[in-house]
Amino acid sequence: MAKRPKGARNEAKPSEGNTSMKIGLFGINMGPLGDADAMVRVAKAADEAGLESVWTGEHVVLPDPQEPPSPSHPKTPFLDPSVALAHIAAHTKQIKLGTGIIILPQRNPVELAKELASLDQVSGGRLLFGLGAGYLEPEFKALGANFPERGAVTDEAIDVLRALWTQENPTFSGKHYAFAGIDAHPRPVQTPHPPIVIGGMSRPAARRAAKRGNGWYGFFTNPEITERSLEWIREAIDAGERPAGLGDLEISVTPPPAPVTPDLVKQYAELGVHRIIAMTTARDVDGMLDFVGELAELARQVG
Repeated sequence: MAKRPKGARNEAKPSEGNTSMKIGLFGINMGPLGDADAMVRVAKAADEAGLESVWTGEHVVLPDPQEPPSPSHPKTPFLDPSVALAHIAAHTKQIKLGTGIIILPQRNPVELAKELASLDQVSGGRLLFGLGAGYLEPEFKALGANFPERGAVTDEAIDVLRALWTQENPTFSGKHYAFAGIDAHPRPVQTPHPPIVIGGMSRPAARRAAKRGNGWYGFFTNPEITERSLEWIREAIDAGERPAGLGDLEISVTPPPAPVTPDLVKQYAELGVHRIIAMTTARDVDGMLDFVGELAELARQVG
């Protein structure tokens, strides 16, 4: 692929920009929605309103007391993403179910492959698998996970998941994981597998998305930060690091909490963003339901 002239507009897709916008809701399993009944009420409202997707957050544990870079008070409820989305799947019809994100190097990818395939099965193929490498060292230590090598572990774990989901006789041999002579069924409903959406605003995360992802997810990113990450992605693609079989890269962004207006959506769309996963500072279910209504109106305007 030829390199673009310096100063040319960065687009998410190698060949064409975005012409419409998907609208999703972030935080379906946490904070005020860390209660199962509240979560289902809001998810059903989002489904009935025609939103494209709902997305979970994840922290297995949080530092106590809270200190930077921890994003949440230690008593903030986070329902497990797979459990939460499976429960939502039973109460909704068509809305897609995203993990935004699962901290992959804290998980055993062989076990996770079964967990996510099961979720894709019970939801009828609605899973969007978002993952990240993580950044909270106290959380890694509590789980006995490899914090210093989390980037390399993440890369290898993605390859493990793909092997288990797509190979007729799955085998893998790497530094951190290895197996042969095994199999795991059922496989995911979606073929070849659920979309793998790679989160992170660092240059390594951008390169990981280019090399291994079906999508990239920028959390809490304004248009300027989004454009920087997309430029890094483009650089990796231009350098030939993206396998042709992966196709185009779908771009998702959660803007900082603020009104998401059609003009703001247009700014992201001009960069090549395909999905806005909006979040709110609402602290109760009624506020979340009002926000769903606002997003449904936005989706009608920009979809």
